[in-house]
Amino acid sequence: MFGCAWVAAVATLLVAVPARADRLSDLCDVVGVRDNQLLGYGVVTGLQGTGDDINAPFGTQSLLALMRRLGIQIDATTMNQIRLRNVAAVVVTANIPAFAKPGAHLDATVSSMGNARSLQGGVLLQSMLLGADAHPYAVAQGPVAVGGFEARGASGTSVRQNTTNTARVPGGAIVEREIATDFVKNDVITLALRDEDFRTAQRIVAAVDASLGEGSALAIDGGAVRVKAPDALKGKPVELISKISDIDIAVATVARVVINERTGTIVAGGDVHLSPVAIAHGGLTIVIREQAVVSQPQAFSRGGTTVVTPQSDVTASEGSPAKPTMTFMEGAASLADVAHALATLGVTPRELASILQALRTAGALRAEVVMQ
Repeated sequence: MFGCAWVAAVATLLVAVPARADRLSDLCDVVGVRDNQLLGYGVVTGLQGTGDDINAPFGTQSLLALMRRLGIQIDATTMNQIRLRNVAAVVVTANIPAFAKPGAHLDATVSSMGNARSLQGGVLLQSMLLGADAHPYAVAQGPVAVGGFEARGASGTSVRQNTTNTARVPGGAIVEREIATDFVKNDVITLALRDEDFRTAQRIVAAVDASLGEGSALAIDGGAVRVKAPDALKGKPVELISKISDIDIAVATVARVVINERTGTIVAGGDVHLSPVAIAHGGLTIVIREQAVVSQPQAFSRGGTTVVTPQSDVTASEGSPAKPTMTFMEGAASLADVAHALATLGVTPRELASILQALRTAGALRAEVVMQ
């Protein structure tokens, strides 16, 4: 019963829908306008005995260096005799977006690099966040927010939910230096398609030319389009990008089937079709055929023409698993038709995945198959 309902749901998703237009800003990114990754090292204090122990002395050593910097002199011998289980050494990461100005706040993520059990209730001490060029661009500090919890009983029992040694510092990083963003050269910007496709790139060129004037756009390849500012927008890159961002583009869809064997999940686009084929799976037999229906005008009508309309027919039957039968007939059908036929027989997701893989191997499934 579950397999029947599942296949019926898949069949509903596979039904072809009319192509819709998307905004250009949802399809492309401006080359040069990007985030940058920041990395730093820090110490989280205020833990309730869940920090690093003697086997991971990073936090203790860092705290010793911090105390010396603050003018508190403690020798290494004394420090080694102290067991600070309320301190944990962490790696601090953050993404700084384009055009972030000094003083802007960013979210930071901290993750334990020692053997701390939990960062719950801790506070991140001031940590420098460096870019790939080893220059500091932000400083992070503040209380950490853990997405889980851990509780231990006196008898040694414990309860844990989600990860407790990774946490976030919401708005805890402050930008100290702006990263220069160069996205326009000689009044020309480059748009990078998020999903590379030659047809979509050419449609973007046609739409931009219709908005800015003939010759304003040029497709470099299937993943990039170069746009030149017209005379009225030269020296105004922000206005140029704002104007072309709202242009509607008819996206070219790709016939693709994604199969996840571990979870039994199958996702397919509505443009997926099948060549003429017959399928025998255990005791299940599926026949796909197509008939030509001829429509003629009435004998005394004028101006009528004879029209030949193809009509797909998919039938499925279930017999003895020991004696599967197979019948091949000419024709073609969409994957939605096959899914509807399978829905009546209660085919499980994994069985449907096996059938689709066999169809692809036989060359009958006209789509790209992605295995996960």
